[in-house]
Amino acid sequence: MSSTLSALAPVFGLIVVGYVLKARGLFGADFWEPAERLTFYFLFPALLVSKIGGAEIAGLRALPMAAAMITATLLMAVALMVVPRFRQGDQGGPRFVALLQGAIRPNTYVGLAAAYALFGTAGLTLAAAAIVAVIPLVNFISIIALLRWTAATHSAKPGWGAALVASLKNPIIIACVLGAFLNFTGFGLPPVVGPILDTLGSAALPLGLMAVGAGLNFEAVHARRSTITQAVVLKLAVMPGLTYAACWAYGVSGVSQTVAVMFAALPVAAGSYVMTRQMGGDGPLMAGIITATTITAGVTLPVVILLAG
Repeated sequence: MSSTLSALAPVFGLIVVGYVLKARGLFGADFWEPAERLTFYFLFPALLVSKIGGAEIAGLRALPMAAAMITATLLMAVALMVVPRFRQGDQGGPRFVALLQGAIRPNTYVGLAAAYALFGTAGLTLAAAAIVAVIPLVNFISIIALLRWTAATHSAKPGWGAALVASLKNPIIIACVLGAFLNFTGFGLPPVVGPILDTLGSAALPLGLMAVGAGLNFEAVHARRSTITQAVVLKLAVMPGLTYAACWAYGVSGVSQTVAVMFAALPVAAGSYVMTRQMGGDGPLMAGIITATTITAGVTLPVVILLAG
């Protein structure tokens, strides 16, 4: 337990640093959004291409883990859509869509940092496999839900095919695929480009985690505490439980099982707020869910990793 806490302490410590820097206004309000874009579109992809391109890829051994994670995500999403009580209450549809996203969308920044801190390059490679398996799926489900249950009906909303294409254009997913291609083909990282990518990637985790902290919104947590509590329980307790059961069913064990369950127990992705706001959903509620799951995960994630291991 102490080794897990020691590995995760810097991850959540950097989130706290980001929150403090934003609260103190040391860099101005306009600094954090460009910093997050830089991380998402450039630094994190560089990290993934560098580490996966030169790593020992798990290959087909990662397929059962990916299948378990996909199964757990689909079970959670379908259960929320089928049970009527989840679609009732304050603000109806928009509230439900925020709850749905809160239950299934993981924060890849925290996931990559935690996997790397705990298991090194092997953990990062498995986390990359988890990203490729889950991120397109949760983005697709989220957009479908926003199209189906939000009250806004403007023509800018994408169709289902466009939702899938947009998910596959995610720069983190593209970087995972490119890194795997370089590894599987034996090309590896070019002599000059490889060290450059490695240096750029070293800045990804600290800046990305601080950007997560800068995005925390505690005022939004108090607005709808009942729904936010539901989201916290579903994301940080039920979702890891479903993933653990799916791993058992698919015969996944060892580090693969731990990474899969850990990934399921991550706080909610900050990008959920942007998508929700742009597509007419309940932005303030989504911000509250992101904040509450991020703070609570600082306590629950080490416990989940210990139980999964």
